[in-house]
Amino acid sequence: MGEQQTVKFPQEVIDEYAALGVDLVALFSAGHLGTRMGVQIVEASPDRVVGTMPVEGNTQPYGLLHGGASAVLAETLGSVGAMLHGGSSKIAVGVDLNCTHHRGVRSGLVTGVATPVHRGRTTATYEIVITGEDDKRVCTARLTCLLRDVRPGDEEPVRAS
Repeated sequence: MGEQQTVKFPQEVIDEYAALGVDLVALFSAGHLGTRMGVQIVEASPDRVVGTMPVEGNTQPYGLLHGGASAVLAETLGSVGAMLHGGSSKIAVGVDLNCTHHRGVRSGLVTGVATPVHRGRTTATYEIVITGEDDKRVCTARLTCLLRDVRPGDEEPVRAS
C-alpha cells in the first residue's frame, strides 16, 4: 500500500501545471483520506481516470468492501477528471455523488475507471465503474462537481516546494 506509482498525464497537462510551479502528483493525488485507504491513481486525463484500492483494510463488519470505501474511490477519480477538465484556473468541488453497489468483494484490489458524462464550463459529471479482479462490476457511481474559479490561497497546499 505504501509504494508510490507514477501517474500517467497527458503532456499538455504536465506543461500547463509545471509553468505554474504546481506539483501534479500532490494536486491529483488521492488526498489524505485516499492515502489512508490505499487509493493509487495510475492514469489521469480529462477523458479517463483510472485508480485502484485494496479491499483489505477497507471492509465492513461482514468482511466485504465497505460501500463508503467505494464512494471514496469514486469521488477521488471523478474529482481528478473534473479538475483536469477545468484546468489550472478552476477547482473541482463535488456536489452530488450517487453509488449503486452491485456485489460484494472480500479480497484483492478493486479498480475504478472514471469517464465523463458531461463537461461544461461550471460543472462536470463523471461515471465511475468499479470492478474486482475478476472484472465483474462491484459498483457504479456518478459524481457531479462544481467548477469554480481558483481563489487566492487555494493553490498553496499543492505548490511545488
